[in-house]
Amino acid sequence: MFAVTKQLSWFITRSSGLVAWALVTASIVWGLALSSRLVRRRGVPAWLLALHRHLSALSLVFIGVHLLGLVADNYVPFGWSELFVPMASPWRPGPIAWGIVALYLLVAIQITSLLMRRLPRKVWHSIHLTSFVVFVTGTVHGFQSGADRGNRLVQWGCLSMTALVLSLVIFRVATLSERRRRGTTGTAKRA
Repeated sequence: MFAVTKQLSWFITRSSGLVAWALVTASIVWGLALSSRLVRRRGVPAWLLALHRHLSALSLVFIGVHLLGLVADNYVPFGWSELFVPMASPWRPGPIAWGIVALYLLVAIQITSLLMRRLPRKVWHSIHLTSFVVFVTGTVHGFQSGADRGNRLVQWGCLSMTALVLSLVIFRVATLSERRRRGTTGTAKRA
């Protein structure tokens, strides 16, 4: 029982990091499905868009748990600077910096999504497109600093989700090009 208690924060850190990555990935996949009209041809019901937003918000919750787990774990001391300043961590500074960059971008995406109606569409859209950077930097962070990077199940899951995201991006670009060629923008209503 003592060994489980001693390593509980480490298990929380690992699991919450994986769940946060999965939620970010699910949000991106869902957003691509909505924007490329895979889910529905005409209009998007409000609850489908709300699901996309909730997946993103929930990912921030699990990132918070991930950070708290790092602070609680005594193996490597993580303080405010190690958690929020890139390259400040003495333990794997590069991989930790990737995660910090992903966090900042995700927070910016969330804030601008909450302020979407008050921002020019081009500004909001430009910032929202950085979600792909969040996916890449979060993936690099996990594979370079994560304890489960050698786990075959995690590797195959990551490879599968990366292939899915890449496929949806290609499909989205192709459908956007097709709509532009036909002379329709096909932009969805902002909720």
